[in-house]
Amino acid sequence: MEGLAVYHGAIGMEEGERRLGQDGRDGCYLVRTSDTVPGSFCLCVLFGGFVYTYRLHRDSHGSWTAETTPGVQKRYFRHIKSLISAFQKPMQGLAIPLLFPVTTDTPADAGATFKFTRPHLKPSSSTPAGL
Repeated sequence: MEGLAVYHGAIGMEEGERRLGQDGRDGCYLVRTSDTVPGSFCLCVLFGGFVYTYRLHRDSHGSWTAETTPGVQKRYFRHIKSLISAFQKPMQGLAIPLLFPVTTDTPADAGATFKFTRPHLKPSSSTPAGL
């Protein structure tokens, strides 16, 4: 994970949201260490003022998967970069395709503020698969 440009480490939910808010574009995304599930990661993507968070897991065989919208078939990937590449396409179970990577090299604007409609969402049965 360390070699992945969109991996921001253990920055926490609020800092992740702040960094996405600095970019502000629908479809901007980053990966961070999960605050609540040891050994898991979070794929966070901004869409319509909401930050959608999808938990990333690595199974016992080393394959990566993401918890997407209920009803969408779970897919497994050998590499995290392959998972991200797959979710750059529409209709994959995310609120919006991954369009704009927010990398650790992205300049931070400490004065930037972004008001979220709701500060944090996880996928639920009310989130349409194709949105």
